[in-house]
Order: sequence, then C-alpha cells, then structure tokens
Amino acid sequence: MKSSIDVGESDLLLVVDVQKDFCPGGRLAIEEGDAVVPVINRLARRFRHAVLTQDWHPAGHLSFASSHFGKRPFESIIVSYGEQMLWPDHCVQNSDGAEFHTELSVPCAELILRKGFRQDIDSYSAFRENDRKTSTGLRGYLQERGFTRLFVVGLALDVCVRFSAEDSAHAGFETYVIEDACRAVDPKSGLEAAMRSFAKAGITMIDSGALAS
Repeated sequence: MKSSIDVGESDLLLVVDVQKDFCPGGRLAIEEGDAVVPVINRLARRFRHAVLTQDWHPAGHLSFASSHFGKRPFESIIVSYGEQMLWPDHCVQNSDGAEFHTELSVPCAELILRKGFRQDIDSYSAFRENDRKTSTGLRGYLQERGFTRLFVVGLALDVCVRFSAEDSAHAGFETYVIEDACRAVDPKSGLEAAMRSFAKAGITMIDSGALAS
C-alpha cells in the first residue's frame, strides 16, 4: 500500500490558467479542459494556500497570429527572444474568455498572478516570461511566505503547467504535477515531452489520490 502525501502549512497549490478560453467553447480550447475543474475544487479543500495564474493579454499581443500579416495560428515566428508560437486571440484583458472557469472554486487562493500582459513578450511560466529574463515576482513571494513544496495543476500540461513546474524546480521548490488535474494541448507527443522534461528536472508526477484527504 502506497503512503499518501500529507499537505501542510509550507505547501502551495499552484493553479495555472483555468480560464474560459482554454476550456471547451473557448477561443483556444483544450480538449476536456473543463474536466480539471472538479478535481482542482476537491484538491483546494485539502490545501491551506493557493495561487491562481491568469493569462492576461492586451489586444494585438505579439503571440496572436492575427497580429502578423499572413500568419495563421500554430505557425511560429522568430522574435527578439527566439522562437514564438502563434496562437488564436485568447484571454484578452477584460474579455469573458479571460475570466476563470465559472465553476472553479479555490477559497484558499491568496494571490492572483496575471501574466502575458506585456505587449511584446509572451508568458507561459508563472515565474518567468518567455524571454526567460523577466520575472513575474512569484519566486520572491513564495520564498517570503516560506513555502517549500508546490503542487501544480491546470492548463495546459504541455505548455504553461510545464514551464511553471520547470521554473518552480529551478527555483528550488520541491515540485509535483498532479496529472489528473491537468490537460494537455497535445495529449500524446506534448504530454510525452513534458514527462521526459519533468523526470530530468526532478519533478514528480502524481495522481490527486496520492494526497492525504
């Protein structure tokens, strides 16, 4: 019988981008994206502390295919910080699609961190923007609060969850990704690449059932 993980005062649930545009019917919908919501809601009852991230793009953002003449979503371009995937317009500031999923309930959330609001830099990670230099300030916040373990959930596992988890581990936090509380843009190759990356970075993938109730 496997032992369960007890959740304590120094543990934090990091809920990544559970927003309407990433769920079915949204502008960048992830298959079964809304299926993470009840799992996250159950997890939130086990944690005392959480942070929510929120994609928060200005209109005409660099990452939108519509901002580049002749380009289509899921093509890539080269920008000042390297290769950038182009996406459909999504999570535009103050739009309905940028709002959190209606049924998401995380009463232990103590911070909402908005990312991707700089016009010319995309932001996948909760810790660093895609230039890999510009900090969101989350690392300092978590260290000041004394958190040592992060449990990462949300959308999408192979993009923003992956980058957030990798940067969490790089920042020195013991990091877990709760697989059944995530969904991937590419549930085959994207998920496989994320799992290889997690193993290399010392990130542990678990099921929500591994946490003590």
